[in-house]
Amino acid sequence: MRSLGSLKLDKNIPVPLYYQLKNLVLELIKDGSLKEGDLLPAESELCAALDVSRPTVRQAFSELVSEGYLSRYKGRGTFVSKPKVDARFLSKLETFNDEMLSKNLEPSTVVLKIERISGPCEANEHLGLSPGAPLIYLSRLRFADGVPLVYVETFLSYERYKALMDVDLSEGSLYDSLEHLCGVRINRAHRRIESINAKKSDAELLRIATNKAVSLVMTVGYSDDVPVEFSVARYRGDLNKFSVVTYR
Repeated sequence: MRSLGSLKLDKNIPVPLYYQLKNLVLELIKDGSLKEGDLLPAESELCAALDVSRPTVRQAFSELVSEGYLSRYKGRGTFVSKPKVDARFLSKLETFNDEMLSKNLEPSTVVLKIERISGPCEANEHLGLSPGAPLIYLSRLRFADGVPLVYVETFLSYERYKALMDVDLSEGSLYDSLEHLCGVRINRAHRRIESINAKKSDAELLRIATNKAVSLVMTVGYSDDVPVEFSVARYRGDLNKFSVVTYR
């Protein structure tokens, strides 16, 4: 296993030193030489060991922090972060539980609220319902290995899917319940993703600092061409990344 002390930077090639250092640290993380929770040497130690300036080390670390590989804590130092969960949901429809289990992570869900509401106009519009049509409002906090990954709010037609009100969705799958109880199979989804800063209420649920980056994902799930569910999910930016496979 390699260590930071074994790193060598090449000053004779036209690749910036900070970029060399960043990639070398990243290699140590990916090959397991540096593990989650490991404390990295202080900037001054690395400067002396590698014969580079402090701005070089600082820029390399700053980029790794912004990309989620390292975490900085004032007065404590710089640590290797928990690996991000690589979500496939942009290219594959599967339940949260199935996706986490496929990654050897233990999924769990806390249902924060499920109730009948008079629909917000946005949700009703996405679901093709009249503005005042009643909705099921479902909010859940979803975990992997006990760590909150995503806070999701879901809206469905109350008149069509009221049977869901009696389902324990902390254990059961929403999509499976729709199929088995209501005879509706979601087979297509339209998703829009953007980056936002976490507001206080979301940050408290996700156990992150207010204004930290989160990925906002808005989904309309369809059964053939009929909209069934509208969801707004907030994924922790420090623990999630999204992969898409495209074909020509």
